Amino acid sequence: MKKLLLLPLSSALALAALAGTATGDGHADKALTAAIEARQAQMTLISYNLGILGAMAKGEADYDAATATAAATTLSDVARLNRSLLWPEGSVQGEVPETRAKAEIWSDAAGFEKSSEDLEAAADALVAAAGTDLAAVQAAMKAAGESCSACHKAYRGPRN
Repeated sequence: MKKLLLLPLSSALALAALAGTATGDGHADKALTAAIEARQAQMTLISYNLGILGAMAKGEADYDAATATAAATTLSDVARLNRSLLWPEGSVQGEVPETRAKAEIWSDAAGFEKSSEDLEAAADALVAAAGTDLAAVQAAMKAAGESCSACHKAYRGPRN
């Protein structure tokens, strides 16, 4: 009789353990998805503010010191978001959907950190230039563009 009770009990425990594992994996998937969505939002904000500054630099929009300063300041703030929360290991292209993050972000963490710091420095230079004049914004935009391009070449994979 004890064996008959133990078999369903052990089966139920095994199923509960598997369900717990599946729930845990689901949570991990949700956490990775949330991190990917957050960093994509960060990139959208960076692109949006660089677009404002770029339009001024190209003469597509009138230079306005207050608008340039607001965009550059926002860019600087967004560039400094905590990367450890946005780039968890395992959120690499090919392993999870909807990301172009290359494995080099984690295998070359020091290089990725340096690229991130380069963006911060370029954003700071834009903040300093933004209220000065159009020529200063144009010069600072060149460095910002180079920073973005270098990071994307090294750490962003191709579109799927």
